[in-house]
Amino acid sequence: MTPEFWRGRRVLLTGHTGFKGAWLALWLSRMGAQVTGLSLAPESRPNLWDLLALDTVDSRIGTITDAALVQRVMDEAAPEVVLHLAAQALVRRSYRDPMETFATNVLGTVSVLQAAAKTPSVQSVVVVSSDKCYENLERDEPYAEADRMGGRDPYSASKGCTELACASMRASFFAPYAAGGHPARVGSGRAGNVIGGGDWSEDRLIPDVVRGCLGDAGAVTLRSPASIRPWQHVLEPLWGYLLLAEHLAAGTPGADSGWNFGPDAADERPVGAVAQAVVGALGQGRIDIDPAGASLHEARILRLDSARARALGWSPRLNFDETVRLTAEWYGAWARGASPRALCEGQLDHYQSLIGGSA
Repeated sequence: MTPEFWRGRRVLLTGHTGFKGAWLALWLSRMGAQVTGLSLAPESRPNLWDLLALDTVDSRIGTITDAALVQRVMDEAAPEVVLHLAAQALVRRSYRDPMETFATNVLGTVSVLQAAAKTPSVQSVVVVSSDKCYENLERDEPYAEADRMGGRDPYSASKGCTELACASMRASFFAPYAAGGHPARVGSGRAGNVIGGGDWSEDRLIPDVVRGCLGDAGAVTLRSPASIRPWQHVLEPLWGYLLLAEHLAAGTPGADSGWNFGPDAADERPVGAVAQAVVGALGQGRIDIDPAGASLHEARILRLDSARARALGWSPRLNFDETVRLTAEWYGAWARGASPRALCEGQLDHYQSLIGGSA
């Protein structure tokens, strides 16, 4: 990644009030980017966006399914780079409200790409998807970018649809695929299960562990401890998205496609092992198992093949133990009264030293 590329760069970041979005907004701001954010207001209390208090970001509150709003923000921000992270990102919520999930993840993505195609300043667009976009056959082999899109639960299916919508909009409205199309390049990033400090979302493993073990109950109850996921620290895929945006802006051949940004196979773990590692790093709490198991279908096994991302210069820098340690250290220090912004900036400095350059 080239920090100089981002200095003074006008960036539209959707989903900036979310967990990943808040980390990315901080990173971009520290590199000197001019960031405009568009997102719903944060739902949880506490939440990382409010704790960071980034007055350098022009924060707009609204939904990406409002096409007129998206276009107005795009026109006013005149971004050179669009990083589209806004999404309904929770599997279990997708069962409660499939309409919201499909509308946000599919129509919202189309709304952002439609607005980008009408904005002359845009040079590159990164659509953030998910490892769950693939048709999961519950196999041990990892999924590569050429594998079929799909999804059984509404969230996973919506992410498969997001990728199809992204490919269709790229082919229909952006050069060189569409005659006379917009010259911006459009790519998508598919990350694994992201963890890190500052996530308080509902029905997510690490927030549930932290809330349970640091709260009055002193315990967390797991539904599916044997399910295997590609766990990674939040900064790993964010680096991938930034790298991809640079390659798209530079016109790197083949960059305008889908990319996996997942951990090495050695760092994939069952849910129970991740929870136990976080409890150990926190130094308190216990794990209980729900004997009834999960009441809603969730994939038993999911792995990503991220070998192709090496062509962008990306590869994981944090192994499983380091990822858990950084995550637990963040929450432990926060519980003791440390500044959330200082914690994030310290971990950003550490990660930046691993990938080269400075923030």
